[in-house]
Amino acid sequence: MIEIRWHGRGGQGAKTAALLFAEAVLATGKYVQGFPEYGPERMGAPVMSFNRIDDKPITLHCGVTAPDIVVVLDATLLDSHDLTQGLTRDGAIIINTDATPAEMRRKIGLDFGRVYTVDATTISRESIGLEKPNTPMMGALVNVIGSLGLALDIHDVVADTEEKLKKKFAHKPGVIEGNLNCLRRAYAETRGE
Repeated sequence: MIEIRWHGRGGQGAKTAALLFAEAVLATGKYVQGFPEYGPERMGAPVMSFNRIDDKPITLHCGVTAPDIVVVLDATLLDSHDLTQGLTRDGAIIINTDATPAEMRRKIGLDFGRVYTVDATTISRESIGLEKPNTPMMGALVNVIGSLGLALDIHDVVADTEEKLKKKFAHKPGVIEGNLNCLRRAYAETRGE
């Protein structure tokens, strides 16, 4: 089983990304869970969401405390929270930042696992005109998750996401295409070490 923990701030789309990612993975025939941690959510407050992926049914129903991958939508959270807590020794952290993976490794003091970065904020601003890093971070996650043995095809994830977005934004084709561009760009622009 692969476990993923998403960190963001209220309004950045951590919950939406975890749920969209779960639906895309489900379409590949895997078993999956996608759920947020509910608490006093408010705009800008730290929030978490989770995913679990497996080839067999998942019977575990609790938060993810030992993630294989940590996805960070807002790098400022690293200044006040240890987002690597519980990260498995061979795990990975994906951070929305314009810094290099080496710079982020030094900043967070991580001496194990892998560090990946992608400038999801710029990608979303350029693609949809808003600073919503959630969709680009999904693309980065698809890129990174292969290192843990789960092969996801970015084209399949884009196609499934397009179907979901068409239902919600049928009257806004620019929003749909912008979000799909976010997925593709972040997948291609994710850097790691």
